[in-house]
Amino acid sequence: MAEEDFDRAVGYADTALELLKRSGIPPYPQFYELLFTYATGVNPTLNQHLNSLFRSGTAFSEAAAQSLYNEFLKANVQDRMSSVSERMNERIDAMHLAIETAMNTAHAYSGSLESVTDDLENDASESALKALAARLLAETRHMQDTNTELERKLESSRDDIASLQRDLDDVRRESLLDPLTKIANRKRFEQELANAIETAEGGGAPFCLMLSDIDHFKTFNDNFGHQTGDQVLRLVAMTLKSNIRSNDLAARFGGEEFAAILPSTNLIGATIVAENIRRAVHAKELLKRSTNEKLGRITASFGIAEYRLGETAAALIERADRCLYAAKSAGRNKVISETDLPSAESASAA
Repeated sequence: MAEEDFDRAVGYADTALELLKRSGIPPYPQFYELLFTYATGVNPTLNQHLNSLFRSGTAFSEAAAQSLYNEFLKANVQDRMSSVSERMNERIDAMHLAIETAMNTAHAYSGSLESVTDDLENDASESALKALAARLLAETRHMQDTNTELERKLESSRDDIASLQRDLDDVRRESLLDPLTKIANRKRFEQELANAIETAEGGGAPFCLMLSDIDHFKTFNDNFGHQTGDQVLRLVAMTLKSNIRSNDLAARFGGEEFAAILPSTNLIGATIVAENIRRAVHAKELLKRSTNEKLGRITASFGIAEYRLGETAAALIERADRCLYAAKSAGRNKVISETDLPSAESASAA
């Protein structure tokens, strides 16, 4: 990247961050992308909407930013996948055409050589030789030009396909992320759980599954609104992800429930990890940005199960879910593992 382009990009980034800060909007990726695009001016319709909003004096809220992002920038993953596939097919068709043209030219050149051979056998005079040499030279130059053009088109296609491959990888990666929390979604979780089971069955180290659920989330959502509820989900997801290893997987299991796959971790180690996450979540106090009103602390309950050779993914999830239910029944804001389950269930029954 040229220094001028780099400086321009930094300027756009500074503008985007300044607008987010001024509006009190968190610099989540989608909001940063929205304001960065606005700073570049590449989307006139988006800029028209934002300029109108700024001129009106209306507060530029997180909800308004999300709405504009959904309208102007967020593309359906399936639509993006179809677009990349269509562009890939177009590029492959262009390559086939270029190769076919080159093959036709090579075939014609071969025919010219055979024709020259016949002409030489029939007439070997000086004038005929000069004419044949000129003809061969012209045909050879045409062949060289065709090959050069083919090389250029193949080089261009190679770059285009590499770019399309990156786009496809991005779309695939996005299709496995939860759009709100930016951690793995249920689809990715199921894929990785199947991989972890396959590894364990193949003689690999044991692993644990951790399920967690935000306590009283529905009440919190009803009292403070879905926008604040979304902030809670993002906060818990970030806390979960930041307290596990890079080779572990944090996922949104559904609603206010999260999951983590912990490879090469036994029940004792997984319990320690869950307890650290529980404390980290409980340590965070929520504030309403507009008024600095204290909204209280979040708590979460955790259930942990260790994989047993030969069992299905559904059976493992059911055992972890039973532990999670026991944690809820025992008063919430607790970590319950399989070894705690009998006593926890007995205490609940009493």
